[in-house]
Amino acid sequence: MSVKALPLRQKFFTPNLYILLFFMGTGALFAFFRFFYGFGSVTNLSKAYPFGIWIAFDVACGVALAAGGFTTAAIVEIFGREKYHALVRPAILTAFIGYFLVGLAVFFDLGKYYNIWHALVYWNGTSVLFEVAWCVMLYLTVLAIENIPNVVEQFKGNVQLPGPLAGLNKVVDWVLHRLDWFCNKTMAFFVIAGVVLSFGHQSSLGTMMLVAPYKLHDLWYTPLSPLLFLTSAVSVGLPMVIFEGTLAAKFFGRKPETELLSGIAQYIPLFLGTYLLLRIGDLAYRGVLAQAFDGSVQGYAFLVEFALFAIPYFVLKRERFRNDPTKLFLCACSVILAVVTNRFNVFLIGMDMGPGWNYFPSVGEFAITFAFVAFGVVLYKIGVNYLPILEEEHK
Repeated sequence: MSVKALPLRQKFFTPNLYILLFFMGTGALFAFFRFFYGFGSVTNLSKAYPFGIWIAFDVACGVALAAGGFTTAAIVEIFGREKYHALVRPAILTAFIGYFLVGLAVFFDLGKYYNIWHALVYWNGTSVLFEVAWCVMLYLTVLAIENIPNVVEQFKGNVQLPGPLAGLNKVVDWVLHRLDWFCNKTMAFFVIAGVVLSFGHQSSLGTMMLVAPYKLHDLWYTPLSPLLFLTSAVSVGLPMVIFEGTLAAKFFGRKPETELLSGIAQYIPLFLGTYLLLRIGDLAYRGVLAQAFDGSVQGYAFLVEFALFAIPYFVLKRERFRNDPTKLFLCACSVILAVVTNRFNVFLIGMDMGPGWNYFPSVGEFAITFAFVAFGVVLYKIGVNYLPILEEEHK
C-alpha cells in the first residue's frame, strides 16, 4: 500500500542546529582568509601536495558517498523493486546535497576559483577532469529535476507568497502545473540519465589517478582503477541510504524503517563481493599482494581498508544480522569508512611525492571540511522539514 510523503514540520531551531551553525560559522571564517589571502593563509598544501583533504574527502569521498541516489533509483525505478520506493526521495535529496557540496568543494580547491565556469566554454576532450566536470554538472542538474516533484507536490494549488509578491501567486502556480506535467512525461529519462552520468564520473575519478604511475603506491595504482572506483561507489550507495535512514529516524523521533532497510541490504553483499573479487584479483595478477604485509604504513592502511570492506560482506550475507538494526547500521558505517579510507589511501597515504615533502591538513582545512558536512546536514533538515521527502509513518 502506498503511503503519502509529508513534510515533518518539526521545530527547526534546536540545540543540534546551533552546533551545526557553529561549525558553519567557523568554516566561513577560514573561507574568508582562503578567498582573500590565498591558500597559504589557510592550508598546508604545496607544489608537491596540491591534493589535500578538500580533494580526498570533500570531493572524492563526497562523490562516492552521494552514490545512494543513483543506486536506489536504479533498484526501484529501473529494476522495479517498488517496495523500496519510500527510500528513493531521501536518497535523491541526499545525493543532490552531496553533489552540490562537491561542486562547492571544487570551488574552494581551485586556485583561480573565479574561472570555475571555464569547463563550460573551453572544451578539452583529452582531459579526464573535463569529463568529470561535465558529468558532475549534468548529474547535479538531473538531481535537481528529480527533486522538482517534491516542490510541486507541496506547493501546487497552494501558492501563498508573502506581501507584495502575492500578485505572482497565479503565475507561480501555473509554472508548478507545467513542471508537474514535464516531470510526469520525462522522469523515466532523467532516472536513466542519472545512472549513466554517475557511472561516467565515478569511474573517471579513478582514471585520473592513472597519470601518477611513479607517485602512487602499487597497492592502489592499477589499470583497473576506473572500475574499482565505480564498483566501490556502487557498494557504498545502499549503506549510505541505511546510514541516513537510521539517523533520520533517531534525530527526528520516527520509527526505524527496519523492514525496508534490512530488505534492501540484501543487495549489499552482491556489490561488495564484486568489488572485493576485482580488488584481490587485480593485486594477485599484478603480483603486488605481498606488499600488503610488508609492515609499511601503506600496507597497514590497505589492510584496514580491506577489512572494512570484507567484514560487512560476510555479516550481511546472514539474514538474521540484516534484521538486527544495530548490526545493520554498524555494517553500513563500516562500508562508508572503507570507501573513505580507500579515497584517503589513493589521494594521500598512497602518494609518495619524494623526499623532503609531507602533508597533514591544517586547522583551517579541517574547519572548512566540517563546515561542509554541517551545511549538508542543515540542508537535509530543511528538505525533510518543509518538503514531502519522508513517507508518513504507519499508525
